Amino acid sequence: MRAIITATELAHDLAGQAPPVLLDVRWQLSTAKAAGAPAFDGRAEYAAGHIPGAVFVDLDRELASAAGEHGRHPLPDLAEFGAAMRRAGVSAARPVVVYDGGQGWAAARAWWLLRWTGHPDVRVLDGGLPSWRGELSTQAHAPAEGDFEPAPGAAGLLDADGAAALARSGVLLDARAGERYRGEVEPIDRVGGHIPGAVSAPTTENVGPDGRFLPAADLRDRFKALGVSEEAPVGVYCGSGVSGAHEVLALAVAGIPAALYVGSWSEWSADPSRPVAVGPDPQ
Repeated sequence: MRAIITATELAHDLAGQAPPVLLDVRWQLSTAKAAGAPAFDGRAEYAAGHIPGAVFVDLDRELASAAGEHGRHPLPDLAEFGAAMRRAGVSAARPVVVYDGGQGWAAARAWWLLRWTGHPDVRVLDGGLPSWRGELSTQAHAPAEGDFEPAPGAAGLLDADGAAALARSGVLLDARAGERYRGEVEPIDRVGGHIPGAVSAPTTENVGPDGRFLPAADLRDRFKALGVSEEAPVGVYCGSGVSGAHEVLALAVAGIPAALYVGSWSEWSADPSRPVAVGPDPQ
């Protein structure tokens, strides 16, 4: 199954006899609120214009539980997540397409959660809403309730100990910006740096200037250069399990399975007992 879909393909599918469920997950990581500026409001963006038939999904409330000891975007309560997906019209036998404002991180978080909990057919709109050339709607869509029941898989998810072990036994990719990996700056979490053994792999380098994924062959070459091979398992983390999901999606486009450490650096760095590496060297 392909992990992404083009805007042209989506328009074709939406016009067909069995259109996919369409989820709008516009969200931005923003420090504006701390500076006294209004925080990004994805629901208001949705109300101002969305792809016809899309249902808004709130990342902070429906794709994560409250921030705490397990990070800024821990896994959602599965019963609540399932209820939210059913309200959005998600059913096990119907394809799902997810999009966001173009960055791709939030859409990838929804993609990863649905895939990890057992949905067989989920794709992300490559390039997000900016790639859409059709009309937009300002009318909220109220779909019939779906029947999706989350059934988490045994693979694909890492905790802190699992991430630490994978950094030694396989390849653990750090999807954050290089300066955060090196510990030169840390605008959000308690301390800068990275999990010892992790390799810097900024997720921004998986896409071109238009925000669309690089060709699969180019992504395979990129990950190979970072040490990824068929012989070793691969995991990804970021700040709070959002941009890391985008890197897992990029790996999927390249045909490489990978697990996600959802707690990511926001969980790891909150525990003073866990080691922190700084600088460009993984160790």
